[in-house]
Amino acid sequence: MGTEHSVTQVNNASWEKEVLQSQLPVFVDFWAEWCGPCRMVGPAVEQLSKTLEGKVKTVKLNVDENQEIAVKYGIHSIPSLLLFKDGKEIARTVGAAPKEAYQKFIEESLNKN
Repeated sequence: MGTEHSVTQVNNASWEKEVLQSQLPVFVDFWAEWCGPCRMVGPAVEQLSKTLEGKVKTVKLNVDENQEIAVKYGIHSIPSLLLFKDGKEIARTVGAAPKEAYQKFIEESLNKN
């Protein structure tokens, strides 16, 4: 396994810079260590970050460690995956899905906005 991760871990401190001020749209995976479905989603999110590199930035936020942001965006179930563009949430999907489903979700959401 390579040590190269294209998915950035974000937290309360880096949220504004990494997500809200990003020039690219940002796909945020809200997850937690104890969440089984979140761990299943991890590899799909990793692959997606490589597929969409240069077009969409992919980040992960641990909700246990960053509850302030999870509360701010009304994250009640995880995995929740939100798409941000120009500092605003433009779409969200909840629950585990294959990489292709997330890719379609991102592309369709960006085409609408």
